[in-house]
Amino acid sequence: MNYLGNKVRELRETKGILMRQVAAYIEVDTALISKLERGERKAQRDQITKIAEFLEADEKELTLLWLADKITDDIKDEPQAIEALKFVEKQFKKNLNG
Repeated sequence: MNYLGNKVRELRETKGILMRQVAAYIEVDTALISKLERGERKAQRDQITKIAEFLEADEKELTLLWLADKITDDIKDEPQAIEALKFVEKQFKKNLNG
């Protein structure tokens, strides 16, 4: 999926910011931002913080979208993906409460 890339593009375009400006701020080339927005490249964790800062976006939201992309890409072709997600959610809740 490309939840993060779509959000970055939406934020950037809404603010009238060019890809090269985002790229310069996070110290990457413009092609990487273009690929990130199209879902052809994944951002690194530390880049999320910088992107959020530059676009004045909610870092937690961008991190959630980044994680959602990672999880989706890893399990999208697995027949038991939904069951696995439910299992992990249940385990997380147990660990938080106990």
